[in-house]
Amino acid sequence: LSNVILHSADSKQNRKNLTECILFLMIFTSSGAGYHSESKAKEYKHACKRACQRAVDRLRAGGLALEAVTAALIELEDSPFTNAGTGSNLNLSGEIECDASIMDGKSLNYGAVGALSGIKNPVLVARRLLSETQKGKLSAGRIPPCFLVGKGAEQWAISHGIPACPSEKMTTKFSLSGYKRNKRKMELAEQVEMKRKRQFCEENNSACLDTVGAVVVDREGNVAAAVSSGGLAMKHPGRVGQAAHYGCGCWAENARDVSLYSTAVSTSGSGEHLIRTMLARECSTAMQAENAHQALLEAMQNKFISSPFLAGEDCVLGGVIVLRCCTCGEAQRSEDIQALLVEFLWSHTTESMCVGYMSAQDSKARTHISRLPPGAVAGQSLAIEGGVCRLGTVSD
Repeated sequence: LSNVILHSADSKQNRKNLTECILFLMIFTSSGAGYHSESKAKEYKHACKRACQRAVDRLRAGGLALEAVTAALIELEDSPFTNAGTGSNLNLSGEIECDASIMDGKSLNYGAVGALSGIKNPVLVARRLLSETQKGKLSAGRIPPCFLVGKGAEQWAISHGIPACPSEKMTTKFSLSGYKRNKRKMELAEQVEMKRKRQFCEENNSACLDTVGAVVVDREGNVAAAVSSGGLAMKHPGRVGQAAHYGCGCWAENARDVSLYSTAVSTSGSGEHLIRTMLARECSTAMQAENAHQALLEAMQNKFISSPFLAGEDCVLGGVIVLRCCTCGEAQRSEDIQALLVEFLWSHTTESMCVGYMSAQDSKARTHISRLPPGAVAGQSLAIEGGVCRLGTVSD
C-alpha cells in the first residue's frame, strides 16, 4: 500500500480551509496490454482532474457529499472519452441506453435509472429520484420510486424538469465508429466457430467496460457514492448493468457507531459479474476490518474472482474504488477541531484503471493509471493500491 499523507495546517484560520475533506473518483478501463496510448491516457487523466476540481469546488462552497459526487459524475458523463452520458457505447440497435445510481451514506437513500435514453446526464435523474423519496409518500399513499428504467424513466425525468437530449447529440464520432467496427466483427463472428466469438469478446473489453464513478466524504463526515455507465458495447436493448443495481454499482453508509467506519464504494467492469456478486456492498462490509488493504484484497479474491456465484467464469472482470473514514481517537478530545482519518484504495482485475483523487487543501487533483503486474492475467489476477490522509475539520 502506497501511502499519500496530506498534512493539515497548524493555524486555526488555515484549519477552516480544511472543513471539506476528500474526493476520490475513477474512470475504469480494460483492454489488452499496451492499449492505453499516451494521448488517450492524458485525456482520461484530464477528465479525472476536471471532475475532482468540480466536486471540490462544490465542497468549498459549502456543499455536502451528495452534491459533490453528483458534480463529479456530471463532469465525467460530459466527457466524450468515457462510456457514460455523452460518448456512451451504442447497443445492438445503434442507440444509447445509460445506467446510473447514487447513494447517500447519511440517509441511506438510493436512486437509480436503467436503460435510459434521451437524457444527457443520467446521474441527475438518479439524484432527483433519491431526493423525491425523501419527501414521503405520493397521493393515495403510493411509495415513490427509487429505480426507473427505459421510457418510463425518460418521461419521469422530463416531467421533473430535466431536459431531454436527442441520442444523436450524445453520440460521438468515436462511439459511432466503434459501433460500426463491432457490428462488422459480430457479423464475421457469426460465421465462424465459437472460439472466434470468445476471442472477439476478449479483444473488445476496452469498448465494453469503460464506466465512471466517484466516492466522497464531506466536512461533516458524510459519505456518498455514484456510478454511471453506457453499458456494454453492442448490448441487447433493455439490458441493465450493475451501475443501476442496488448494492452492485455503488454503496455509501455513514458509521452508526464510533467503533465503525463510514464507507463509500463504486464499481465497474462486467456488469453481470458485479451484479451476481453484489461487489459494492461486499467491499463496504469488508472495510470494517482493521487492515483495509488486506480486507479489500481478500474481498476481491474471495467475493469476486473466486466467488461461488461465478464458478463457471474463467475471466472475471471488475474493479472498485473504496473510501473509508473515521474520527481519529486523539482528535475526539479536542474542543475546537476534529481530524478525519481517510483511507482510499482501488483494486481491479482488468488490465488497467485510471483514478484521480483530491482534497480541499490540494491545488490540483492527482491522477494515476493503475495496471496489473507484469505477467498477470486479466480476469484471474488483481492489482491493489491506495493511500491515507488525515484531515482537520472545525467543530460546531
